[in-house]
Amino acid sequence: MKDGFIRVAAATPVIKVADCDYNATKIMELIQIAQDQGVKLIVFPELCVTGYTCGDLFLQDTLLRSALKQVERIKVFSEGKEPVIVVGFPYYYKGKLYNTAAVIQGGRVLGLVPKMSIPNYTEFYEARHFTSGMKDPVLVEFLGQEVYFGSRLLFQCKDMPEFILGVEICEDLWIPLSPGISHCVAGATLIANLSASDELTGKDDFRRALVKSQSARLVCGYIYSDAGEGESTTDLVFAGHNLIAENGIILKESVPFENGMILTELDLIKLRNERRRMNTYLGQDTAKHVQVSFSFLEDAKDYELPLLELTRYIDPAPFVPSDLSNREKRCRDIIQIQARGLKTRIENVGAKHVVLGISGGLDSTLALLVTQKAFEMLGLDKKGIITVTMPCFGTTDRTYRNSIALTQCIGTTLLEIPIGEAVELHFRDIGHDLNQHDLTYENSQARERTQVLMDIAGKYNGFVVGTGDMSELALGWATYNGDHMSMYGVNASVPKTLVRFLVEYFGKISDNQKLKEVLTDILSTPVSPELLPPKDGEIMQKTEDIVGPYELHDFFLYYILRFGFEPRKVYRLAKIAFAGTYGDEVILKWLKVFYRRFFSQQYKRSCLPDGPKVGSVSVSPRGDLRMPSDASAAMWLKELEEL
Repeated sequence: MKDGFIRVAAATPVIKVADCDYNATKIMELIQIAQDQGVKLIVFPELCVTGYTCGDLFLQDTLLRSALKQVERIKVFSEGKEPVIVVGFPYYYKGKLYNTAAVIQGGRVLGLVPKMSIPNYTEFYEARHFTSGMKDPVLVEFLGQEVYFGSRLLFQCKDMPEFILGVEICEDLWIPLSPGISHCVAGATLIANLSASDELTGKDDFRRALVKSQSARLVCGYIYSDAGEGESTTDLVFAGHNLIAENGIILKESVPFENGMILTELDLIKLRNERRRMNTYLGQDTAKHVQVSFSFLEDAKDYELPLLELTRYIDPAPFVPSDLSNREKRCRDIIQIQARGLKTRIENVGAKHVVLGISGGLDSTLALLVTQKAFEMLGLDKKGIITVTMPCFGTTDRTYRNSIALTQCIGTTLLEIPIGEAVELHFRDIGHDLNQHDLTYENSQARERTQVLMDIAGKYNGFVVGTGDMSELALGWATYNGDHMSMYGVNASVPKTLVRFLVEYFGKISDNQKLKEVLTDILSTPVSPELLPPKDGEIMQKTEDIVGPYELHDFFLYYILRFGFEPRKVYRLAKIAFAGTYGDEVILKWLKVFYRRFFSQQYKRSCLPDGPKVGSVSVSPRGDLRMPSDASAAMWLKELEEL
């Protein structure tokens, strides 16, 4: 529960229609299992104390009296237990019957929430028995307590303020303006839905899409518990299709037609931070919502939130879909965005030529492939793509050969301009020792290359296409006014871990066998700026040996920029995601490097050229990252030092 994680469950007990005693026993068995597994919220199906398919038995006093007695039994059973229990039963109030959810925790009923939308079409005939609930809560006497009864109820945990629960019941989700909307706008981070949705061909897909969409639109955790085996099959069959979603992602889903319980963790801090980031996620007057507080351990004055051992999957490559079909679709979409952005820029400036520095590395390869696609969209001759290779002190035969072969496969105009002599002259001008392989040695080469590209662009009345990626920009791994600068940076919001898959995808869809071979060799070449002399023809300056593994930095970048997580939480998630790949000390070392570089290098990002945004994270100073160049990293680093 530390770091905003809470374990939740959706449970479908095996029931017997109208046997409330049996049903309550099965419900309590699942509550005990949930308690033993650290669950803090468990949601049961609609009317599960009686069974949803009781029909006209709902008009029998015997059934209603037994249901009330069993809700009381569940309440007593909850004494000394932590989970919030949301269970469905029929509630008789002032001459009317309501399809109701009882919210129970720690031996008391926190509140009663009625179903608002009573379906009375096709196979549903609830209006025969039930009345639509009231929105505004009223105080009622219930099992010896005075509790609120109404839709506009929120339940907030004192120990974990981010835990704010709202409840809706089955059909409430399927209407245009569901109660969940007002609950979330009023502050709820979790929505429990007690449902009895019968199974029809294709309905599972629709139900899944609905839950997924609702959790995305409301930026909430959504726990959907469905009736299953044990309901009457007179006309309908129920599958117990339980779902747990978080902000548009299905985290857990039950196997249809198998009663039981699914559980996972929801990240309430992530949800809170996402809402905070969205200025259009506006609150409303919450005066009509009554908020009920509770505590997981009321008697414990010094209750400390436990550190949950997470069961949910933490993806070590959050920018790269693990599913092949999803990854290929992501690659297609990104390439389209990059190429369309460049196409529009070429059209707008009226250029017939663009200039790229080509090194034989992944970034410049991707930029060239995107440029080729933009030229194809425009119907322009690819000879108008001026590719420039500028061998110098660190260039290896392998990268040189690959850069030449790549341009030949695409059919660009290739210029080879060695810059060693010009850099040596520059060293003499500024009094720098050629044998001193320091930052001046490296940056002078990068700036000379950029000067050459800019001047060639002027000569051809074109512009320079930048090749640097987002991961390099986040770390400041670029020479200011060197490779840091261009007229349009097509890779500006593409993380390094995704660059590889984009290049790989180009190779997969290409009909050019020679291009496939060249791309395969480029993909296996170590990442390097090639600014230091090679040894025995091999690259000596490997970027990841200096700044750290890009897969770690991209992971850090995602959770720090996308969700604003604290260093402690980023470190915790990284340890889980990279268990068996990197040791804890290694992860901590590079996380410190990330924070130091990220803060100290903002001045480079503050003056970046234009470039298309392709994903949810970007470092553009005009849109996504308006950060002062003089901000201190001290607080973030201090937190890491205290781990």
